[in-house]
Formats: sequence, C-alpha cells, structure tokens
Amino acid sequence: MPINRRAFLHAAGLGAAAATLGGCSGPQTTSPLQRGTSDPPVDFAGLARKLSGPLITPDQPGYHLARRSFNPLFDNRTPAAIAQCRRIEDVQACVSTAAAARAPIAARSGGHSYPGYSTPDGALIVDLSAMSSVEVNANGTAVIGGGARLIDVYTSLAGAGRCLPAGSCPSVGIAGLTLGGGIGVLSRKYGLTCDRLLSATVVTADGTARTVSASAQPDLFWALRGGGGGNFGIVTSFTFDTVPAPQLTVFQLDFPAGSVPDVLGGWQQWIINMPDELWSKCNIIGGSPPSGTVIGCYVGPATGLNPLLADLTFRIGNLQPTLRTVAEHDCLNAMRYFAGCSDKSTTECHDQASGPQWNREAFVATSRIVTEPVTDPGQIVSVFDGRRVIAMVDGLRGAVGRVRSADTAFPHRGALATMQIYLGTSLAERAAAASSMAQMRDQLTGIVGGGAYVNYLDAGMPNWAQAYYADNLTRLRQVAQRYDPDRLFTFPQAITSG
Repeated sequence: MPINRRAFLHAAGLGAAAATLGGCSGPQTTSPLQRGTSDPPVDFAGLARKLSGPLITPDQPGYHLARRSFNPLFDNRTPAAIAQCRRIEDVQACVSTAAAARAPIAARSGGHSYPGYSTPDGALIVDLSAMSSVEVNANGTAVIGGGARLIDVYTSLAGAGRCLPAGSCPSVGIAGLTLGGGIGVLSRKYGLTCDRLLSATVVTADGTARTVSASAQPDLFWALRGGGGGNFGIVTSFTFDTVPAPQLTVFQLDFPAGSVPDVLGGWQQWIINMPDELWSKCNIIGGSPPSGTVIGCYVGPATGLNPLLADLTFRIGNLQPTLRTVAEHDCLNAMRYFAGCSDKSTTECHDQASGPQWNREAFVATSRIVTEPVTDPGQIVSVFDGRRVIAMVDGLRGAVGRVRSADTAFPHRGALATMQIYLGTSLAERAAAASSMAQMRDQLTGIVGGGAYVNYLDAGMPNWAQAYYADNLTRLRQVAQRYDPDRLFTFPQAITSG
C-alpha cells in the first residue's frame, strides 16, 4: 500500500490515543483480571435500566458501528456491550457493574487508539462520546468533557478567543491525549496538554467520582498527567487553564531525496536553538533513498519566522528546499491546516473526525524518544531506507523541558524529540507490516535509546513499562495500588501495583 499522505502532511500522531482503561507493569502471561466460575454474570439488564443512554449488545442494530475504533485493523473485536454514557452517573453504574462481576471494562473517550485496546473482546465498553461539551469561563478556564475530540475543542475555544496546546489530528480524544502527556504544535511555547490541566473528575474502581487537583488527592492528579490513557479510572471531565488564541504562521519545507541526513542533522541543532515560539518536526519519508520535510508553526507573524527558516537553511549546508510554503493563520485555522481540513467546512471537518464520514486509517506504529542530537543522523535515516514508512520527529524542549520529570507522570521532559514511526497497511499485510515495524523500532534502540511515548502505544514494545514511564514507574504503581487494588482497569500494558 502507498504511504498515507494525510498522515505525513498533517502529523497523524501528535498525541494520538484514545483513553483506554488499564495501566502498566512488567510483561504479563495471563490476564490480570480472571473471572472464575463463582463470579456472578454481568447484569447487563440491570445496567441498561440505570443508564440515561443506550446499552448496545451484539444482538442489537447498530452494534457493528458502535464497536468500531479509528483503526480498521481492529474491526474484528467483539465487546460484550457498549454503554453510550451521557452523564457521570452512567459511568459510575458501568464501573460498579463490572466490578461486581469481575468483568473486563474499557473506556473509549476518543476515536484514535493505537493498538485497539479501546474495544477488547468480551469487555464492557464505556463510550463517552456524548460527554463532549466544552465550556469556557470568563477567567479563561475551560471545562471539557471526557469524550470531546480535538476538532470540537479547538472550534469551541476559538469562539471564546482561547486556545489549548494539544495535538493536531481532529479525531484524537482530549482524554487520551492529556492522560498520556499531550504533545502538540504549541508545546514548546505553552507546554504539554497535561501542563495546562487544573483538575479532573475521575470515576475510580470503587465507583466513586473524585475531583482531583494539586490540592485534592494530588497523587492521583499527578498520575493522570502523563500516566497513560485510562489508567486508574475513567476521566469524565477536565478543567484546563487555556491561553489567549495567538496568531500563528505555519510552514512546510520539502527537501529532495538523498538529503535527509543533512536535513535531520541541521534540524536537530536548529530546533534546540530556536525560541519557544517556534515548534517544528522533521519528517522522514521512507524510500530509496528517503526524502525529508520540515513542518512547523511559529507564534507570531511571518516576518518573525523567515529569519529562523533562513537559519535552518544555513545549518543544513545552504541546501534549498524544493517546496517552501509559509502562511499566516488565526489559531483555529492553523489547527484546521494541521488537521488536513483547511479546504472544508467546520461540519465537514467534524464529520471526517468523528461523524458519518469518519476518515479511518489502517496502520501499525511505534515510537522512540530522541534524548539528545544524534552525532551521525545518517544512522537514523538508514533504518528507513527502502521502506514505505513515515518517521515523524517532533521537537520538544522549550516550555516542556522547564518542568521537572518528577513533577508530572510524563518522564521525557529533557528530551530533544519524540519519534513516531507510522506505516499504513491493510488487514492482509498486517503481519508483515508489524514485523517490519518491530525491526525498525529495535534498530533505533541502538541509535537513540529505548524510551517511548505512551500515547503511541506499541503492543510489542520491549520493556515497555520502563520505556513509557522511566523513573516515574515506581510511583505510578503505588498510585495504582491505592486506587485500583483489585486491578479492575486493565489491558496488556497496564500499570499495576507490581
């Protein structure tokens, strides 16, 4: 299959993950939650009577559509039921019902989940799509429902003249994005999405709705800022400290095949010397040889950006791009540009993100953390030589790096960049694509190290708990023990107490 052009141009992985239930420990050979013969059956009839929205089971019309996730590779998943929740009491009822029967449960807070954990076989799916309101207060804070997707968040905030540093894909859920950290096109200026979080309302394994913040149950609040989507409970709403919507200048520079080692080498030195107002990513498009593109945005007018782009050209040996695009936008239209729907109406953009025209993509993916500039960037480029893959190297530091790694659960504060490796595929080619992805991931380990970003979940990631959470893993396990001692919220890469 060809490279997914939309993913390449519009950054299909800036914080892409739906909120799923579970957490992280070492490798598991059995499911953490084992239903025994003495466990009662799940009381779906009783649950249906408690819900304000429908409970959809396999025998009902609409089940096939309701169980779908963003990635068509997981269309064969068969959850036991999907609860379409409209209020926090619905979520509490779902959690209590699953706990009473020791039954698997998973939350689906967005539409964009990497390994398909949001629709596990036999689980009760807690669908928060209807809990997607966005309310902006006079003081600039915003209360956002756990089922909101980014296109709706950006649109609603723009109406109040506000913005939130978040991802670029319109179908990404605010919940999964925030809970994994939240890397986006404004991160270097305003920090990660989780850095703007003031409080969250979360339903924990005992069915209690807790509002947590820096002063109320701060250990759980700490864990929810980078500890991974769905760990510890189901978050039903978030309160963020937003920023005034800035004017932005977006840019794209395409470079010829064969020049990527020079481009990547110059880019990594350039980005760490740039002001916080500039965010950028260096994309490597696999081929023989690979080609490269530098994409980004600048908080300010083009007159401020142009000298910075001239500096990039100088750092890569005065190599001129084959295509140069620079355009000024307001904040909302810049986000629509990165979402790939600049030429569409708001309704059309929404429908492609979460509505009847949902633009789904079949893919496999993984990630690595680039901690420091690589001395020989040709080593990285050689991994993708001859492969139909996109590697997106997203710059960090700036405001991200001025928060200590221990202050939130997101551990990669001092890193130069995240690297997302994305391969569009099909069901027929899935096994070969997964094998190729694993080979590339493991080759990169010897070049950049073994760190990884939890919002780019990789079901085959070696030593995944340490890769995602580094030195914060021990404390995360302690929080899991306190709030979910019976391991109700679980999946194959779930934070557990040990």
